[in-house]
Amino acid sequence: MQKALRVLVPLAAAAVPLAFAAGPAMAASGTSYQATLNPLNHQSGSGVLMLTLNGNTATVTESWSGLASTFNGSPFPHVQHIHIGAQGVCPSPSADKNGDGVVSTTEGGPAYGAIGTTLSTKGDTSPAAGTNIKIAPAGSSTNYHRTITLDPKVVQSLQDDTAVIVVHGDDPATLSKKAQGEKSDLVPSLPLAATSPALCGALHAMPAGGVATGTGSTAGLEESNLLLLAGGLFVAGAGTALYTVRRKSVKA
Repeated sequence: MQKALRVLVPLAAAAVPLAFAAGPAMAASGTSYQATLNPLNHQSGSGVLMLTLNGNTATVTESWSGLASTFNGSPFPHVQHIHIGAQGVCPSPSADKNGDGVVSTTEGGPAYGAIGTTLSTKGDTSPAAGTNIKIAPAGSSTNYHRTITLDPKVVQSLQDDTAVIVVHGDDPATLSKKAQGEKSDLVPSLPLAATSPALCGALHAMPAGGVATGTGSTAGLEESNLLLLAGGLFVAGAGTALYTVRRKSVKA
């Protein structure tokens, strides 16, 4: 009996800190934000972006597909940005003020704001790189992952719930004849389709445990609760076993 007691005591003691430490151990560092990328301007693509913020360092993971694949015989460059400083929403078709059937980048500005960060594949991530097609994801789809430093204004916009992801570059064939003949409002040497918004999604903070508003999963939270429950049951079971052993020892 004494041998059994010596085994159960350290096991029970070890279970106590495990039960209370399980919850905090499951928590992810930093604040996570998520955006569902929906099509604009008659495009058919879709995607999702996740951003984890630690101080002013952001780790961005993004995937989208279904966008225009080629431009002048080469992979279509899709410049993309975190827009800030406005309403923090994506524009509706009513933002089209000149009636060409396209919400240009400028027309969408009152909804999503100016460029705060360029989500380039390499190099510069400032607004100055916003129209640099040489460092933009190219082709009909992408799987993007990069860790970058954000300007304080972008961090503040994330915290204020006014940051929006915009992926640019429309398939010209989907636009009206009027729009197909127009020049870009950002780079006049390019057609309007090259720089107009194709995908858009507002960035929203995900609550602790990984459950975004209307999306996400409760798996992390459930696993944490299960660990707590298991730890508590183990402690209770070990305590009962100790009590039983002691009673038998006394009777003996």
